[in-house]
Amino acid sequence: MGRIHIVTDSTCDLTKEELMEHDIKVVPLTIQIDGKTYTDGQDVEPAPFLDLMNNSKELPKSSQPAPGKFKELYDELGSNGDQIISIHMTGSMSGTVDSARQAAQMSDSDVTVVDSRYIAIGLAIQLREAIKLRDAGATVEQIVARLDEVRKNTRLFVVVDKLDNLIKGGRIGKGTGMIGSLLNIKPIATLDDGSYTPVAKARSHKQVVSYLFKQFQEDVEGKTVKAVGISHADGLKTMGTPLIEMIQSTGFKNVEIKFTSPIISTHTGPGAIGFIYFAE
Repeated sequence: MGRIHIVTDSTCDLTKEELMEHDIKVVPLTIQIDGKTYTDGQDVEPAPFLDLMNNSKELPKSSQPAPGKFKELYDELGSNGDQIISIHMTGSMSGTVDSARQAAQMSDSDVTVVDSRYIAIGLAIQLREAIKLRDAGATVEQIVARLDEVRKNTRLFVVVDKLDNLIKGGRIGKGTGMIGSLLNIKPIATLDDGSYTPVAKARSHKQVVSYLFKQFQEDVEGKTVKAVGISHADGLKTMGTPLIEMIQSTGFKNVEIKFTSPIISTHTGPGAIGFIYFAE
């Protein structure tokens, strides 16, 4: 039986070391700022990007990879009969997974495309599960079935400091009707169905942390916590660190912290955090 290759995109929050160690192929998104195009993860890094965004005249625009980029990689990886699983950020925030699907139809290779319905560490959790199963000899079908289970047992909350980027970028989705009432507070949203859906509002960072920790405790009661992560766009000090300390007080010490990709920062704006946990 041939190998199974894993492909993802540049929003996945896996470290460069993980990508290399497990031979994970990344098809990057791009960002346009003031007439210049940057390739995510190659010529623009997360922290410096915030300065670029803050100083730009207009909101940066992110672009999914063209189907041709995926097809070229799929053709190469599957030329000898190897199989491919391509796992990507939620289709509600980007056309990346659609580009991958189009490429899979055009390619002669055996490609299975998966919409993770998540971003950042939420995507990384699924990739790590796929890596573990692949290396243990699982089939593509077994891996895809397991990712469905992981997805059902994962939660991702997004808290933005200001709604400016979400409004300008048209990314609010179901929350559109709440914009007026949210302008002066901290909206808390989930990605439970793959799209940005406001579920609560807080008037301070402290209230945000309190809400998220309470939700975490309720959701993981009676379960084993497998992973907890904070993906942030320079929001660690205000919300991330206090929340991490509260999580660690429960006995779970290994909280993953990542400065999230410029693609996500473009959507959320500076000061945002993503709170992700996986428990079964």
